[in-house]
Amino acid sequence: MDAALYLAIALALAFALTNGFHDAANAIATLVATRGATPLQAISLSSTFNLLGAIVFGTAVADTIGSIVQLPSGETVAAIGAGLAGATAWNLITWWRGMPSSSGHALVGGLVGSAIAAGGTHAVNWGGMDGLHPVGVIGTLVALLVSPPIGFAVGFILLRLTRRAARRWTDRWRGPVVGSEWVAAAGLSYSHGANDAQKAMGVITALLLASGHAQDFTVPLWVKVVTGLTLTLGTALGGWRIVRTVGRRIFNLRPLDSLASQVTSTAVIFGASLVGGPVSTTQIVSSSVVGTGAGRRRWRHVRWEVVRSMGIAWVTTLPAAALLGVAFLGLWKGVASL
Repeated sequence: MDAALYLAIALALAFALTNGFHDAANAIATLVATRGATPLQAISLSSTFNLLGAIVFGTAVADTIGSIVQLPSGETVAAIGAGLAGATAWNLITWWRGMPSSSGHALVGGLVGSAIAAGGTHAVNWGGMDGLHPVGVIGTLVALLVSPPIGFAVGFILLRLTRRAARRWTDRWRGPVVGSEWVAAAGLSYSHGANDAQKAMGVITALLLASGHAQDFTVPLWVKVVTGLTLTLGTALGGWRIVRTVGRRIFNLRPLDSLASQVTSTAVIFGASLVGGPVSTTQIVSSSVVGTGAGRRRWRHVRWEVVRSMGIAWVTTLPAAALLGVAFLGLWKGVASL
């Protein structure tokens, strides 16, 4: 059992690493694209606040993710491990193609696919909404689905309001705007650590609980630290493919656009983290970038073929990760029987 547990925890950290490839990179994408900071400066800033968000913030999102798989203790480790393998594989595939896919969708898909394969539909906590608090799969999907339109709308409105206030600005305002970008990127990194690191925290804690290494669903400090560090490491190692897509290929961002996108994304992600909603930083940042492009009334300047490709990746992520979760569960059981 311990060998299987250690492997599943390693897969949770691998998922956090690939999550960093995708989502943590978005926290600095617009800052780097507008040359508000060098890549090294942006990584240092993001690393610090990602880790703070992971350690300091609560665990409402971890509670939501950790309750998805409902299986007997002896089967939980295999199902979660296979689901994590499926989500990580899909993250690597989309990262290699430079597509900002949703790690949240991938994780839910992988866990649902492996849980159903292990115990049928009753092995999944389908849940719903408990007021504003998402519960189970349905609650998680609601949070994932409604957050991108909110990001688009808020980005559009904020950019319009900011442009109206900035009509008489001259070049001397560039310095304060870039400085505000730094503050906004720090806030976005913090909110990202508060939301996305908890996804890996949730599954690791569920693994510890199922294997008898924990008595209740309380995230240990070492889990917070390790997942926060792993998530941040993913940005430095592989995030630049996603940075190029979000920061340059969707819309040619200016510093004011970057600031509007960052403030929007921070507000949406932080709000979701407070109510325990696992959301996708990738989707929210990308949607807010499109919203700022629309806010400039430059619809033709938005590269819609890139947006369309991203949309296809988002739609296919959940079923693809679910199928990979099923496949990895069969592989897991095959290896265990040897």
